[in-house]
Amino acid sequence: MLKMAIITGFLSKTKDRFHEYNQPLDLDGKFKLMSEMEGFDGVEIVYPYEVNDADKTRAALKKHKLKVAAINVNVKAEPEFRNGGLTSLDKKIRNKAVRFIQEAKDFGEAVGADKVTCCPLGDGYEFAFQHDYALAWKHLIETFGAAGSYKTNIPLFIEYKPSETRGRCFLDTAAKTLCLLNDIGIKQMGVTLDFGHSTYGNENPAEAFVLLAESGYKYYIHINDNDGKWDWDYFCGTKHFLEYVEFLYYLKKYRYKDYLTSDTSPTRWSIKEVFEANSRMSNRIWSKLDQIDGGKIARLMAKGDYMATWKFIENNIFGLK
Repeated sequence: MLKMAIITGFLSKTKDRFHEYNQPLDLDGKFKLMSEMEGFDGVEIVYPYEVNDADKTRAALKKHKLKVAAINVNVKAEPEFRNGGLTSLDKKIRNKAVRFIQEAKDFGEAVGADKVTCCPLGDGYEFAFQHDYALAWKHLIETFGAAGSYKTNIPLFIEYKPSETRGRCFLDTAAKTLCLLNDIGIKQMGVTLDFGHSTYGNENPAEAFVLLAESGYKYYIHINDNDGKWDWDYFCGTKHFLEYVEFLYYLKKYRYKDYLTSDTSPTRWSIKEVFEANSRMSNRIWSKLDQIDGGKIARLMAKGDYMATWKFIENNIFGLK
């Protein structure tokens, strides 16, 4: 079976512009709910707003027999980070954002995490002539470089996203994020690929994954789905089923062994049923890929006759014999 985890912020009260969903739960309540779900043993927890006490976190993990998939460090919620933390024109604010990430690494080390992931959603812009792009890039190299070089035994992963909270985030594609890692030059860093971010950013998630896998840098995966227009965080396969199958095909080809972490918002649906759907769908596709001749798919692609490939998909993926 796949290693499955959940971003625990989605196990409690969430809200959009118009509604609130589900009841608030403390960390123990979230972990208890997770322990009742089939197929999950990992958590991605948000520092410092969801967790900041290492002793209490370790005790809750042990109590509910859970492991830490990653520490997600929030560098967007502080008032000073409203116009960007890592790319702020104020060096004091940039330094504070770096300290947040470094402290997340300290916390991760204390609770047994093997990575910290950061999505710099406050770092971007909305309008023409709003930013000096070269200066912003230099600040990204400086700040992520300082954070990444601290405690390299806990690698820093950068999660890219096209937009939100900014109209356009500076790190909006896999390729641009890899360019940043190349400029930083620390091999103990990586990229968090979120299937939904890739989809609504007009990437093909499978292609983006292969780019990461061939880069030599580390990679980590968030799973969800959307309509290609916005980051709805739907459950897997509901909008891009075949793309998700292809995505898992390449994860299997490159022998991905880390967690598939659900970055999925249940909103009006049952929390337990939504996340179990993610696990069920992902594991069934993974098993199906074990059953079919993966080598034949590769051979068909190599021939360049897509109609033959499509027939194979009809028969073996959709079961339309």
